[in-house]
Amino acid sequence: MLLIDAIRTFWPDFELVNVAVVFVTIVVTYTIFAMMGFGSALIAAPVLALQMPLISVVPLLAALDMTAALINIGHLSSKVDKSEILRLAPLMALGSATGIVLLLSASPKLMLLGLGLFVVGYSLYRLFFQLNPYHLSAYWVLPFGLIGGLFSGMFGSGGFIFSIYLSHRSNDKDVIRATMTGMTGLSTATRVVIFAVIGVFADLRLLSLALLCVPALLLGIYCGHHVTTRLSHERFLRILCVMLFGTGSLLIWRAMRV
Repeated sequence: MLLIDAIRTFWPDFELVNVAVVFVTIVVTYTIFAMMGFGSALIAAPVLALQMPLISVVPLLAALDMTAALINIGHLSSKVDKSEILRLAPLMALGSATGIVLLLSASPKLMLLGLGLFVVGYSLYRLFFQLNPYHLSAYWVLPFGLIGGLFSGMFGSGGFIFSIYLSHRSNDKDVIRATMTGMTGLSTATRVVIFAVIGVFADLRLLSLALLCVPALLLGIYCGHHVTTRLSHERFLRILCVMLFGTGSLLIWRAMRV
């Protein structure tokens, strides 16, 4: 309660019910994050945006994602495919820069709609026609790395593109999770540095809320690891496809509202 009182000191209109919604959202979000290595922005952002200003949601999730990525990496560090990180990271950076430029000039509705339809179609195909992944050449990193970075820059959510690529590069679910977590860590660390430099984290309300979210984040990560250790690779892929279907559906819904 002391922490809630501290939040109310800096954020008087932030009520206990809002704190409860945020806590549950963070637990669910980071349960899935621990299982998949991505998804926090697409899962948490729409819910949190109903509880607080959007300008607070983005840096809050960036800080929490970086924390979760560090914890996940500590748990899965031996499984990280460093060669895939080295291939993806430069392309992600280039794609992100391009995405920021397009955000200022292109039609976000058309791009969101197109991506959403692609992801939904892909997930349905994998669920009903071909569950076992076929192996992709390393050269496929070029389109997947650039497109993943592009949508990270435009919408802050390109991790699922990297997950499609990695699921066709490895048959080890822990390698996929660990490498996805590494990519998420690189992306969010960059955003956290930018937010810190421009003074966003000087807002004591945001810091208080982030502190409140840490127990929920830890609980979510614990639940995610506990569930994942009991999953076969095939079941892991099914859950990944369901997650992608939800992501694509959400993108289509957002596109129709733009």
